[in-house]
Amino acid sequence: MSKPKLLVIIASTRPGRVGRPVGDWFVQVAREHGGFEVQEADLAELNLPVLDEPKHPRLRDYQHDHTKRWSAIVDAADAFVWVTPEYNHSYPASLKNAIDYVFHEWTHKVLGYVSYGGIAAGTRSVQALKPVAHALGLISGNTIVNIAWVSQRIKDGVFVAGEDENAAARAMLDEMLRLYVASKALREST
Repeated sequence: MSKPKLLVIIASTRPGRVGRPVGDWFVQVAREHGGFEVQEADLAELNLPVLDEPKHPRLRDYQHDHTKRWSAIVDAADAFVWVTPEYNHSYPASLKNAIDYVFHEWTHKVLGYVSYGGIAAGTRSVQALKPVAHALGLISGNTIVNIAWVSQRIKDGVFVAGEDENAAARAMLDEMLRLYVASKALREST
């Protein structure tokens, strides 16, 4: 039996960001977990322009090659983890832009969150993302990875996770795997 495909999306595109080291750490934990076939998408590398499709994403009538590529990446995944900072009590515009490019490609798939920031650990970004995820038909559990004071945890360009973050990541992946199995009927009916 093949493993479900997990796409880890690194949301921050800002120069000097810490999202890449956090994303690299999570990808490693997910691969060690073994429940998913893990892939990643770095929005800084994808460099999607501000939404420029003339037709509504629900129609899936994409005009631009960058949209067709992004649609194929999202469509191929069975589950997602959004690795997101907290900017001004919310999530970055780059993530909202990437989310809004497509619609059906997200529906009835499983979602997890890795958030990071200062004292709030990115929790407000996750709270702002939850209604967006709900509107897309994404299915998320209760376990979230929140990383406080993230900039103090980067050493030589590498995020140094503690046991709390590692345990939370493994627990979230376990929950996502259960949700993936439980939501199979929804995906098949779409």
